[in-house]
Amino acid sequence: MLRDYLDFHRATLEMKCAGLTDEQLRRRASPPSTLTLLGLVRHMAEVERAWFRRIVDRQDVPLVWSVDGDYQAAYDATGSTREEAFAAWQQEIEHARRIERAAPSLDVTATDPRSGTEVSLRLVMLHLIHEYARHNGHADLLREAVDGTTGV
Repeated sequence: MLRDYLDFHRATLEMKCAGLTDEQLRRRASPPSTLTLLGLVRHMAEVERAWFRRIVDRQDVPLVWSVDGDYQAAYDATGSTREEAFAAWQQEIEHARRIERAAPSLDVTATDPRSGTEVSLRLVMLHLIHEYARHNGHADLLREAVDGTTGV
């Protein structure tokens, strides 16, 4: 069920971006905010990378856009392209799926280095579902501001 809900929310973000040009994906709905649809894709790539690869799988990989651990930095997609952002996001989703499938159970734990808290894979998946759900609400508003499309 967790896997299905996580994939549902991943697919929802992708649908919100479907059919838009790079320029439209970079359009800000409410300046001075730097939040854009493309920025959300970049942000979620970073979130997937941090939780699944860096925390659960303990990989020593750098963040892509959030060099100083500022995950908001990924929102600014100025100069970014659909191809670059979506490739990174899809790659992180595949890593996450591989890590999740390889785990002996959803109860395996890892330590979040930021808080020192022990987290289970189950908690990580729940957190990602929450993160996607919240940002898909933002994506609803951003998409409507770009071309008036609602309910996608």
